[in-house]
Amino acid sequence: MKLRPLFALLLLASPALAQQAAPLNPEQAALKAHVQFLASDALRGREAGTRDFDVAAEYVAARMAAIGLKPGAAGSWFQPVKLTTYRPAEKAAWTLKRGGKEVALAFGTDFVNEPIPSAPDFKAEGGVVFAGYGIVYPEGRRDDYKGLDVRGKIVAILAGTPKGLPNEVNAHFGDDGQKARLAAARGAKAVLIVETVERAKKFSLEKFAPFYAYPRTGWVGPDGVANTVSPTAPVVGQLGQAGAAKLFEGAKIRWADVLAAQTRGGRMPTGALAGTLALASKTRLTTRDSRNVVGMIEGSDPTLKAQTVVLSAHLDHVGVGERVKGDVIYNGAMDNAIGVSMVLEIARAIQESGTRPRRSLLFVALTAEEKGLIGSDYFAHYPTVPKSAIVADVNFDMPILTYPLVDLVVLGGERSSIGPAVAAAAKAEGLGVVPDPEPEEMFFVRSDHYSFVQAGIPAVSIDTGPGGTGAVAARKFLDENYHKPSDQIDLPFNWDSAVKYKHVGLATVQALANGDARPSWNKGDFFGTLFGGAGAQ
Repeated sequence: MKLRPLFALLLLASPALAQQAAPLNPEQAALKAHVQFLASDALRGREAGTRDFDVAAEYVAARMAAIGLKPGAAGSWFQPVKLTTYRPAEKAAWTLKRGGKEVALAFGTDFVNEPIPSAPDFKAEGGVVFAGYGIVYPEGRRDDYKGLDVRGKIVAILAGTPKGLPNEVNAHFGDDGQKARLAAARGAKAVLIVETVERAKKFSLEKFAPFYAYPRTGWVGPDGVANTVSPTAPVVGQLGQAGAAKLFEGAKIRWADVLAAQTRGGRMPTGALAGTLALASKTRLTTRDSRNVVGMIEGSDPTLKAQTVVLSAHLDHVGVGERVKGDVIYNGAMDNAIGVSMVLEIARAIQESGTRPRRSLLFVALTAEEKGLIGSDYFAHYPTVPKSAIVADVNFDMPILTYPLVDLVVLGGERSSIGPAVAAAAKAEGLGVVPDPEPEEMFFVRSDHYSFVQAGIPAVSIDTGPGGTGAVAARKFLDENYHKPSDQIDLPFNWDSAVKYKHVGLATVQALANGDARPSWNKGDFFGTLFGGAGAQ
């Protein structure tokens, strides 16, 4: 028998290898080229605030220029974003005054103070009102502030959320800052987070205390003040079970009844507590510079070009970290070089079509997503076009593209007119749209589109779905590659799937940019109503 060359034998033995060895077509190759550079070892994981990220930003700007976009940030490709790292400067001293006596609260057992970047030397003193979980959710007929007057008071609220909330609403209120906003809107001046029975079992305040000074990341506004979600009523600290018992002494509301309500469910007692509480928190801050990259295609319609559709993807990853199998560079190919590649190639396709969209488009590569959606939050607060002009955001974040694509998950798609636009685009590619298979992971609040949601702008993040081998592929990536050095260009990318995903993004954006009707929230949607979005009321 004639011997076959070794390479031919390998191809016959491994169809997957044969597929990988096949040359890419120009559309596939263009997508891969961006990933290959952005996720290369030379960029050392693109951590925001480093020279490595700046090189990646320069690359994206150069590609935007080559495509023929216009600079989208006041004549520049770059929107400066000043990042701040902050942490508590010291262990605070808190005092409870009641009945002419002072009760000292002990750091580490009774309480732990939180940093407040917008007010580095924060102090507050006043009466305390307990507001249960501190949630206001009209659609669920829940208002924990009903009958309470918290004006000028310190509000104590339980950590976490009660059972029974829809997943995305639960995720939203799982953020202490969002609950502090509700307290601030009702005139409170500070917020305390009270440890629940569940939290005490999982990771008690006593266990957390040694790590209380861990660094957090935020942004500094043009006025030089660091951002806080609820600046007029910031979260000042966490109160443990022992501290809560002291705080509730002498009040009509018994701490034992609060504990029982947590355990058994049922009505949570709320109301004013006895005495006054003196709080303090000092914060240490450092800053460093980063930037968002912004390109633009101006709309063609004399009227509609004043409206803008944003395409977003985060450019940063987590940089250099702990050594894994000899590698310390966390390249971030799937997370999220591929998302940035999609934004660039969608922009190229629109330019090469020769037809400008009716509405204007902004293509934004965002900084510091990995540090807490920082770049998108800054952009949503200080967009490079008037905020009222932004009518939609379509976000591309870590589509897992290692398998033949069958369907998509559209995070937030059921909340606005963007969802049907994505579904129609997916159908044209032979793909379905299915609900989030892991709602407990709360992905809706963990990607950059959520910053636009909080600005009242309809927004979605398009994710790959679980159909076919998708669920297995996603679990494999999350278990073996997510935030690890192995998230790099040698992953088994399915470039056919990548092209399909790009086509869906392109068709979605074209539909939003060219439709007669402005993209809008569904009437009565919780997030649209909460943040004053168009169409929700």
